[in-house]
Amino acid sequence: MKKMLFGLALLIVTVANAQEIALLKYNGGGDWYGNPTALPNLIKFCNRTLNTRITPKPATVEPASPDLLSYPFVHMTGHGNVVFNDNDIQNLRNYLEGGGFLHIDDNYGMDEYARREIKRLFPNNPLVELPASHPIFQGPNTFASGIPKIHEHDAKRPQAFGIIIDGRLALLYTFETDLGDGWEDPEVHNDPVDVREKALKMGANIIHYAFNQ
Repeated sequence: MKKMLFGLALLIVTVANAQEIALLKYNGGGDWYGNPTALPNLIKFCNRTLNTRITPKPATVEPASPDLLSYPFVHMTGHGNVVFNDNDIQNLRNYLEGGGFLHIDDNYGMDEYARREIKRLFPNNPLVELPASHPIFQGPNTFASGIPKIHEHDAKRPQAFGIIIDGRLALLYTFETDLGDGWEDPEVHNDPVDVREKALKMGANIIHYAFNQ
């Protein structure tokens, strides 16, 4: 019953604030603030191509904050350590089980820490690799091979993992793709236009899924 009420509350707040997203400010020493131009650029792209009306400047929210409930999409990135305390874990779990969506994008170097904390969030619900047939890769932009490769780090294939709750993708973890780098201003990484566009289109798919799931 508690989860049902929480989900209803999230639905009500989401409708009221359907065009606002947030960046997760976590503890542990990792640079949660990395890729500062990424989300603003993704927002511009979504507003232009998806006809969304997302607030240009993303909010910043902490894992244990009651404000977490206000955002249908929360993004998390960084290069280093991530630590959630017990209150963080409980609030994040309630948020995700109640209908929220968290995208964790490894900016290179946070993999072992992100996986550890995801395991603490859902000890009985393991990360599963998403197949290319998953709806998140089908529209509004099609990625026939699944998650695209944006930046090379360890010569590994790009992967997208998820936590599925009642048939719904609630947590997306993208690894060895570095979408956020592709969302940054062009001069930050000097990516070719087609690489940036590919990253932004995949980001738009994620936003679209989070808003319409």
